[in-house]
Amino acid sequence: MVKLRLRRMGKKKQPFYRIVAADSRASRNGRFIETVGTYDPLVKPHKIELKEDRIYYWLGNGAQPTNTVKNLFQHKGLWLKWDLMKNGADDAKINEEYSKWLLIQDEKAKRLAAKAEEAKKAKQKEKDQAEEEAEAAAAPAEEPAAEEAAPASVEEPAAEEIAPEAAEAPAAAEPEPEPKSEEKPEPAAEAEAAPETAEEAAPEKAEETPDAEKDDSEEKK
Repeated sequence: MVKLRLRRMGKKKQPFYRIVAADSRASRNGRFIETVGTYDPLVKPHKIELKEDRIYYWLGNGAQPTNTVKNLFQHKGLWLKWDLMKNGADDAKINEEYSKWLLIQDEKAKRLAAKAEEAKKAKQKEKDQAEEEAEAAAAPAEEPAAEEAAPASVEEPAAEEIAPEAAEAPAAAEPEPEPKSEEKPEPAAEAEAAPETAEEAAPEKAEETPDAEKDDSEEKK
C-alpha cells in the first residue's frame, strides 16, 4: 500500500520535510515513489507547497496520508476539495465551498492576530506598571537616606566649632598657675625674716641681763 508521508531533510535542528508517496513497507527516509509537496516548519506562518493534481491522483488510487500529512492537507483546504470530489460535487460547487472556507480562515487568522496583539500589549503594560511601582518604591527609600545625610553634614561643623573652643580653653587656663608659683616664695621669705628678728631679739635680751646683774651687785655693796 502507498502512504503519503513526510521525509525529513535539512541539517540538524533545521528540519525541512518533503511530502512523498512511498511504499508503506519502506523505512522513513528510505526509497520513495514521488515527491508531491514540501513543508517548512521553521518559517512563520509555516510554508506548505502541494502538487494538488498528483495528490488527487494518489488519493484516487487508494494512497493513505499519515495524520501529520492529513493535517497539512486540511490546513491548505485540499482535504475539503477531496471530500467534495468524492461526494460527486462539480467544479463550481467545489470552488464556492472553497471560497467560503478561505473567508473563514481569513477571519480566524485576523482573530488570532488581534488576540496575539492584545496579549502583547497586556504584557507590555504589566511590564511598564511593574517598572513604575519599582521606581515609586525606590524614591521614598532614597529621600529618608538623603534627609539623614543632611543633618549629619550639618552637625559636623558644630563639632568642629566646639573642638577649637575646647582647645582654646586649656590655652587660656595655662597662665593661671604662674601667680601661684610667685606667691609660694613669700612664706619662705617671712620664715627667713622671722628667725632674723628672733636672733636680734635674743642678743638684746642677753645684753640686758648682764647690766641688770651689775646693778644688783652694786646695790648690795
